[in-house]
Amino acid sequence: MRLFVSAFAAALTSALTLGMMSTTASARPDVVVAPAGYSPGTIVVKTNERRLYYVIDDQHAVRYPVGVGKKGKAWAGATRISGKYIAPAWSPPADVKHDHPNIPDVIPGGSPANPMGVAAMTLAGGEYAIHGTNVPSSVGGYVSYGCVRMYNPDITDLFQRVSVGTPVVVTSR
Repeated sequence: MRLFVSAFAAALTSALTLGMMSTTASARPDVVVAPAGYSPGTIVVKTNERRLYYVIDDQHAVRYPVGVGKKGKAWAGATRISGKYIAPAWSPPADVKHDHPNIPDVIPGGSPANPMGVAAMTLAGGEYAIHGTNVPSSVGGYVSYGCVRMYNPDITDLFQRVSVGTPVVVTSR
Protein backbone atom coordinates (compact mmCIF):
# COMPACT_ATOMS: atom_id res chain seq x y z
CA MET A 1 0.00 0.00 0.00
CA ARG A 2 1.32 3.40 -0.82
CA LEU A 3 1.75 5.74 2.09
CA PHE A 4 2.03 9.47 1.89
CA VAL A 5 3.53 11.11 4.95
CA SER A 6 3.76 14.87 5.03
CA ALA A 7 7.03 16.46 6.05
CA PHE A 8 5.25 17.73 9.14
CA ALA A 9 4.09 14.24 10.12
CA ALA A 10 7.53 12.77 9.48
CA ALA A 11 9.12 15.41 11.69
CA LEU A 12 6.69 14.55 14.48
CA THR A 13 7.31 10.81 14.34
CA SER A 14 9.70 10.81 17.29
CA ALA A 15 7.42 12.95 19.43
CA LEU A 16 4.35 10.90 18.57
CA THR A 17 6.13 7.64 19.32
CA LEU A 18 6.60 8.85 22.87
CA GLY A 19 2.89 9.63 23.03
CA MET A 20 2.06 6.14 21.78
CA MET A 21 3.73 4.58 24.80
CA SER A 22 0.71 5.32 26.94
CA THR A 23 -1.44 3.07 24.71
CA THR A 24 0.94 0.12 24.90
CA ALA A 25 -0.57 -1.06 28.17
CA SER A 26 -3.83 -1.83 26.36
CA ALA A 27 -2.11 -4.22 23.94
CA ARG A 28 -2.50 -7.84 24.95
CA PRO A 29 -0.05 -9.88 22.90
CA ASP A 30 0.76 -13.41 24.10
CA VAL A 31 4.29 -14.58 24.86
CA VAL A 32 4.54 -18.06 23.33
CA VAL A 33 7.09 -20.61 22.18
CA ALA A 34 9.03 -19.15 19.24
CA PRO A 35 8.39 -20.68 15.83
CA ALA A 36 11.32 -22.97 14.99
CA GLY A 37 14.02 -21.86 12.61
CA TYR A 38 13.78 -18.07 12.92
CA SER A 39 16.36 -15.74 14.40
CA PRO A 40 15.55 -13.40 17.26
CA GLY A 41 14.36 -10.06 15.94
CA THR A 42 12.40 -11.59 13.04
CA ILE A 43 8.71 -10.99 12.36
CA VAL A 44 6.97 -14.17 11.17
CA VAL A 45 3.45 -13.97 9.73
CA LYS A 46 1.77 -17.38 9.58
CA THR A 47 -1.02 -16.75 7.11
CA ASN A 48 -2.95 -19.96 7.79
CA GLU A 49 -2.98 -19.19 11.53
CA ARG A 50 -3.70 -15.50 10.99
CA ARG A 51 -1.02 -14.76 13.58
CA LEU A 52 2.10 -12.60 13.61
CA TYR A 53 5.07 -13.65 15.75
CA TYR A 54 7.89 -11.36 16.80
CA VAL A 55 10.75 -13.66 17.81
CA ILE A 56 12.34 -12.23 20.96
CA ASP A 57 14.85 -15.03 21.68
CA ASP A 58 15.52 -18.66 20.72
CA GLN A 59 12.60 -19.88 22.83
CA HIS A 60 10.06 -17.04 22.98
CA ALA A 61 7.99 -14.91 20.67
CA VAL A 62 5.30 -12.29 21.08
CA ARG A 63 2.18 -13.40 19.20
CA TYR A 64 -0.54 -11.13 17.82
CA PRO A 65 -3.77 -11.90 15.91
CA VAL A 66 -3.80 -10.42 12.40
CA GLY A 67 -5.92 -10.10 9.29
CA VAL A 68 -4.19 -11.33 6.13
CA GLY A 69 -4.66 -11.43 2.37
CA LYS A 70 -7.96 -12.72 1.08
CA LYS A 71 -8.20 -15.48 -1.52
CA GLY A 72 -6.14 -14.51 -4.54
CA LYS A 73 -4.38 -11.69 -2.65
CA ALA A 74 -2.31 -13.66 -0.11
CA TRP A 75 1.42 -13.93 -0.67
CA ALA A 76 4.43 -15.56 0.96
CA GLY A 77 8.08 -14.57 1.03
CA ALA A 78 10.84 -12.80 2.87
CA THR A 79 11.27 -9.04 3.07
CA ARG A 80 12.10 -6.39 5.66
CA ILE A 81 10.53 -3.32 7.19
CA SER A 82 11.39 -0.40 4.94
CA GLY A 83 9.60 2.42 6.79
CA LYS A 84 7.69 3.25 9.97
CA TYR A 85 4.88 5.80 10.02
CA ILE A 86 2.47 7.13 12.61
CA ALA A 87 -1.03 8.13 11.46
CA PRO A 88 -0.11 7.73 7.78
CA ALA A 89 -2.22 8.98 4.93
CA TRP A 90 -3.23 6.24 2.48
CA SER A 91 -3.56 6.10 -1.27
CA PRO A 92 -5.27 2.95 -2.54
CA PRO A 93 -3.24 0.81 -4.94
CA ALA A 94 -4.60 0.26 -8.43
CA ASP A 95 -6.25 -3.09 -7.64
CA VAL A 96 -8.12 -1.62 -4.66
CA LYS A 97 -9.13 1.44 -6.69
CA HIS A 98 -10.31 -0.84 -9.52
CA ASP A 99 -12.53 -2.85 -7.15
CA HIS A 100 -13.73 0.26 -5.27
CA PRO A 101 -13.66 3.20 -7.71
CA ASN A 102 -15.40 5.58 -5.29
CA ILE A 103 -12.54 5.48 -2.76
CA PRO A 104 -10.76 8.84 -2.66
CA ASP A 105 -7.28 8.99 -4.16
CA VAL A 106 -5.83 9.88 -0.73
CA ILE A 107 -7.35 9.38 2.71
CA PRO A 108 -5.65 11.59 5.31
CA GLY A 109 -3.93 10.10 8.33
CA GLY A 110 -6.14 10.15 11.40
CA SER A 111 -9.35 10.01 9.35
CA PRO A 112 -11.86 7.42 10.59
CA ALA A 113 -12.06 6.25 6.96
CA ASN A 114 -8.31 5.55 6.79
CA PRO A 115 -7.70 1.78 6.74
CA MET A 116 -4.12 2.12 8.03
CA GLY A 117 -5.12 2.77 11.64
CA VAL A 118 -2.75 4.47 14.06
CA ALA A 119 0.54 3.27 12.55
CA ALA A 120 2.03 1.39 9.62
CA MET A 121 5.30 -0.29 8.74
CA THR A 122 5.91 -0.64 5.02
CA LEU A 123 7.52 -3.76 3.60
CA ALA A 124 10.35 -3.57 1.07
CA GLY A 125 9.71 -4.67 -2.48
CA GLY A 126 5.99 -4.05 -2.81
CA GLU A 127 2.92 -2.13 -1.84
CA TYR A 128 2.32 -4.03 1.39
CA ALA A 129 2.45 -2.97 5.02
CA ILE A 130 1.87 -4.23 8.51
CA HIS A 131 -0.61 -1.73 9.89
CA GLY A 132 -3.43 -0.94 12.28
CA THR A 133 -7.03 -0.86 11.14
CA ASN A 134 -10.20 1.18 11.26
CA VAL A 135 -12.19 -2.09 11.21
CA PRO A 136 -11.11 -4.12 14.26
CA SER A 137 -13.57 -6.91 13.41
CA SER A 138 -11.43 -7.70 10.32
CA VAL A 139 -8.51 -8.86 12.47
CA GLY A 140 -8.41 -12.65 12.42
CA GLY A 141 -9.78 -12.99 8.90
CA TYR A 142 -8.69 -13.31 5.30
CA VAL A 143 -9.60 -9.74 4.49
CA SER A 144 -6.88 -7.66 2.85
CA TYR A 145 -5.25 -7.11 -0.52
CA GLY A 146 -2.02 -8.51 0.93
CA CYS A 147 -1.33 -6.27 3.90
CA VAL A 148 -1.18 -7.54 7.47
CA ARG A 149 -3.82 -5.87 9.68
CA MET A 150 -3.44 -5.57 13.43
CA TYR A 151 -5.49 -4.14 16.26
CA ASN A 152 -4.34 -0.56 16.85
CA PRO A 153 -2.95 -1.29 20.36
CA ASP A 154 -1.04 -4.26 18.92
CA ILE A 155 0.54 -2.32 16.04
CA THR A 156 1.50 0.32 18.60
CA ASP A 157 3.22 -2.35 20.71
CA LEU A 158 5.01 -3.97 17.75
CA PHE A 159 5.98 -0.57 16.32
CA GLN A 160 7.99 0.13 19.48
CA ARG A 161 9.71 -3.28 19.40
CA VAL A 162 11.08 -3.20 15.85
CA SER A 163 13.09 -0.92 13.60
CA VAL A 164 13.55 -0.26 9.91
CA GLY A 165 15.44 -3.25 8.50
CA THR A 166 13.71 -5.84 10.72
CA PRO A 167 13.36 -9.08 8.72
CA VAL A 168 9.81 -10.20 7.91
CA VAL A 169 8.86 -13.69 6.74
CA VAL A 170 5.33 -14.39 5.52
CA THR A 171 4.45 -18.08 5.28
CA SER A 172 1.41 -19.84 3.90
CA ARG A 173 1.71 -22.52 6.58
